[in-house]
Amino acid sequence: MLAARAEKGSAALHLHKIATPEPGPRDVLVKVASAGLAPGMMALLAQGAFKHLPTTLGHEAAGTVVAVGSEVDPAVVGTRVRVHPNLNCGTCGYCRSDRDMMCPQQAMIGHAAFGDVPMPLYDRYHDGGLAEYIRVPHGLVDPLPDSVSFDVGAKVHDLANAVRALKCADLRLGATLVVTAATGTMGTATIKLARYFGVTRLILVGRSAERLEAVRHLAGGLATDVVALEELPQNWAKEGGLTRALRALVPGGADAVLDFVPDGPATGQALASLATGGSLVHMGANRSPLMFPMIAVMVNCWRIIGTRSCTRTDAQEVLTLLADGILDVAELITHRYPLTEVNEAVAAMQSRSEPIWMAVVNP
Repeated sequence: MLAARAEKGSAALHLHKIATPEPGPRDVLVKVASAGLAPGMMALLAQGAFKHLPTTLGHEAAGTVVAVGSEVDPAVVGTRVRVHPNLNCGTCGYCRSDRDMMCPQQAMIGHAAFGDVPMPLYDRYHDGGLAEYIRVPHGLVDPLPDSVSFDVGAKVHDLANAVRALKCADLRLGATLVVTAATGTMGTATIKLARYFGVTRLILVGRSAERLEAVRHLAGGLATDVVALEELPQNWAKEGGLTRALRALVPGGADAVLDFVPDGPATGQALASLATGGSLVHMGANRSPLMFPMIAVMVNCWRIIGTRSCTRTDAQEVLTLLADGILDVAELITHRYPLTEVNEAVAAMQSRSEPIWMAVVNP
């Protein structure tokens, strides 16, 4: 089969013909119809977060089961599925309390591992979905409703990540929510889902005014304001220009910020725009230090929460919304690439030279 492989010492993906994996006794083999792309995977590759190289990348996949192991019901063959990529022990306190992304063994198929403990599941299932076939444990596939396309099925994980971030914010009914990096994958997913979590007003933050206007309609009937960083004073990064812009829109402060900014001072300045008791949920892997006195956090009773992934429950809730026709996200998938153009796809995701909300690869 054709697969996009990461290799030690290389910053690019390499297309190779490799053996199609054979399912073990409790495995299924899925013929991949669509695989999601995430720009962060290449940064994690450069940081050494992939424990097994060479490996096939891609933690988001959907397709059809074409073979099963000896201990799996053969009736599963032919089922349309999406792959849940989180690999967890399933028995620890985190796994038994809907916090499986915190499991010490937490890793993702076709993606990174986050701990230093033995990871037997990751050792076996580290190869991902940027290939014509993927082998996974039968317990990690969710049936895909007939009304849900393979492309949308491949992006359920990102939608579930947005669900987890919204849950972490603990929003009140009628909440005002700030979403940073609002024109990217996580930002657009959050805009689509916000109405189901009590939000009645959105404030979208991004670099480009033009791109922010393009995503405004995703909010449906919610009141929506935008703040473009390119329109702030030139010294905004050093003098709190984003905080002032947000406070001008909401003098009493926002109820929460969902922050997907990957670098720079926007995270801290968005934090300073919160109302008393507000929450900042960060899922952007921002490496810039938070230059903020903790007394401000104490006096304002702010909550700062980090989350690195969704849970299985979050993903199943997204599937229910999709199956019931309540949630329609087809328009979020703006780019599709063949597997042979995977490096061009990754380059486009990384450069953001054109607007990309969600991108998939169709092997």
